[in-house]
Amino acid sequence: MTRTRRTALDATRPQARVQLRQAGAELLGGEDADVLGALAATGDLAATVLACEAVGAAGRALERTVEHVARREQFGRPIGSFQAVKHRLADVHVRLQAARSAAYYAAWATGAGERAGGAAGRVGGLALAQALDALRCAAAEGIQLHGGIGFTWEHEAHLYFKRAAGDELLFGPAHRLRARSAEAALLFGGGEVRV
Repeated sequence: MTRTRRTALDATRPQARVQLRQAGAELLGGEDADVLGALAATGDLAATVLACEAVGAAGRALERTVEHVARREQFGRPIGSFQAVKHRLADVHVRLQAARSAAYYAAWATGAGERAGGAAGRVGGLALAQALDALRCAAAEGIQLHGGIGFTWEHEAHLYFKRAAGDELLFGPAHRLRARSAEAALLFGGGEVRV
């Protein structure tokens, strides 16, 4: 086995390439095992976990931004008191709450498994799409509303944006996650959804 460290977009999530050469293997399950189903369930579980993580990161990015705009003064008052800033933060909050609900539902559906009535096979990707949108929005607004300091490497705002971009590289962009879920649910007549 050889492991090679890789440079990652998100430095807080190290990545490596693992190569197995002449390693022994053991077949898991019989020949009639539903391997594709097991892999799909594992992927959905991973998407659900990543969605929950993205919701937490988006929540923290929003929290840090709200703290900053409450302290930062311009024109003799906190910038958080300006209506335009309040509206931008309210939009992030709405996206965050929608993503949180989707992540909670995906966690429930994943835990419920068969009892979820077949929905468990596609809600992880949908929750991840919602959560990635919320994280990207929260990170972008955080960078903007922090002003000049938000664009520097010294501030943590860029880390949230990199996390969103890195997570998107793992499972694909949000529109593809939604398209795969629509295809699995046989929406649009059961045909392939083009993105």
